[in-house]
Amino acid sequence: MSTPVRIAGFVLGLVAVFLAARGVGAVANPVDVATPVAHDDMGAAGHDDGGHTEQAVAHAPGGLQTSEQGYTLRVVRQQPLRFTVDGPDGHAVTAYDVVHDQPLHLVKVRRDGTGYQHVHPTMADDGTWTARLDLEPGSNRVIADFTPTGGPELVLGADVEVSGTYAASPAPAVSRTDRVGPYEVTLAGDLEAGGSSPLTATVTRDGEPVTDLQPYLGAYGHLVALREGDLAYLHVHPEESAAGPDIPFVAEVPSVGRYRLFLDFKLHDVVHTAAFVLEVDGHDH
Repeated sequence: MSTPVRIAGFVLGLVAVFLAARGVGAVANPVDVATPVAHDDMGAAGHDDGGHTEQAVAHAPGGLQTSEQGYTLRVVRQQPLRFTVDGPDGHAVTAYDVVHDQPLHLVKVRRDGTGYQHVHPTMADDGTWTARLDLEPGSNRVIADFTPTGGPELVLGADVEVSGTYAASPAPAVSRTDRVGPYEVTLAGDLEAGGSSPLTATVTRDGEPVTDLQPYLGAYGHLVALREGDLAYLHVHPEESAAGPDIPFVAEVPSVGRYRLFLDFKLHDVVHTAAFVLEVDGHDH
């Protein structure tokens, strides 16, 4: 083969390789297709989408974020637990609205869903809250539910890691009934993803209805719902009721999955807590 022919063949080969590489690049990263944006499991996009991100965050379950709308839950000390809610100005908030008879509700639960506590801390003049909690070895989630005076209703969460021997408890089976001392509590109703679901707790003793419940936090019962996995804190609203045996609620859950529910009720000046596990499967009931 002559030298000119060999050179022409070499040049044609380079052109072919260039065109092939350009074609592969166009398939791998086409310039006329928008790059997908990752979303978290609550559906909030991690980019500026013209205001839709803020709307998604506003409708996400509470307790998943340490900071929101300029407010931050800051743990100062573990034992006893001390924390502040820092406002948009960087200083600890010292004025709160009273909601459900308290300025701030604090829930503690281990990451495996055990060790639930619902307490009401005390606040010093400088805005530092102190809560007496049984913090167990492992990862504990603390969730604060509050409304700063003149500010938004907020639910913020933070992890508190405690050293020591830790063994996660296995997930319990779905359960609608719990026995608390001499009382048996049954939870009726189904949770529906993306909607409002009526639930009714019924308290009995020795098979007889209990009708002398005492008001607790502005109602005859207080129900907290947490989604397994991320421990999202969900909206549960008490309905008007008599002093038992039935305590009605309306719950709002955002997704399928398993939910831990904890009912606080008061009898003879003692607050009892019943625990349940419900599952949302996405099918019509």
